[in-house]
Amino acid sequence: MTAQVGVIGGSGLYEMEGLRVVEEREIETPFGAPSDPIVIGDVDDVPVAFLARHGGGHRTLPNEINYRANIYALKSLGVHTILSASAVGSMKEAYAPTDIVFPHQFIDRTRHRPDTFFGNGIVGHVAFADPICASAALVMSDAGREAGARVHVGGVYICIEGPQFSTRAESNLYRSWGVDVIGMTNLTEAKLAREAEICYVTMALVTDYDCWHESGDVSIEQIRAYLGANAAMAQKIIRRTIPRVAKRTRDCACATSLQYAIVTDPSRISAEAKKNLQAIIGRYIH
Repeated sequence: MTAQVGVIGGSGLYEMEGLRVVEEREIETPFGAPSDPIVIGDVDDVPVAFLARHGGGHRTLPNEINYRANIYALKSLGVHTILSASAVGSMKEAYAPTDIVFPHQFIDRTRHRPDTFFGNGIVGHVAFADPICASAALVMSDAGREAGARVHVGGVYICIEGPQFSTRAESNLYRSWGVDVIGMTNLTEAKLAREAEICYVTMALVTDYDCWHESGDVSIEQIRAYLGANAAMAQKIIRRTIPRVAKRTRDCACATSLQYAIVTDPSRISAEAKKNLQAIIGRYIH
């Protein structure tokens, strides 16, 4: 079974109303195994693949996630759009816990994680000025409003390495840059999704104010207090979004991002490299 839409988030998303689970599949990729077996099912007859970003039981650190395997596995299943749900900290007073932000931009503060499929004899440079698929984000944010969420569209997500939260000095620095939310995962996913010609949208679920706020330091207890409400709302939004993004016309730049991105002479690319990246580059390099 293949899938059109991929959902990356917590394992609780599998429990959404209207999802018919068909199978759980372990997929091996040239980059190793994904974070968890992929749950494949359908929502309103749309085939969907769900992946627990941190693995079942939340056992993988943000910098330990095998992002390349995750995105490669979804691409190999036929996924053309990824809906991402993740917890974030708010960097502005206007974004309160349980609010949902659909950022359009990222700032990269990661340091130790592979974030490209290229290398090993293949050079590729995708355009990444607008890292979020605008059409998919519009569909999902509209679904959020319909579901009754307090939605904010646009803004900047700063992606830090983690697993530690920011220092107060860092938090105030990021605020001076005009950042809206802070997280540890979504930028890496967005980079790889763009290389794979997959539309990607971030649904950032606010669980706390970062440590800049007078409410005090960020704590796991504080975050957990809001996770339940956020997860329930995320399920409603994703449930509404899946059939809509599946049926839309993909006339966005995401769909052809690799068309002119690979600059290596195809005759100089090894057969092994071509085989390993078949799911990613096979449309252009044979």
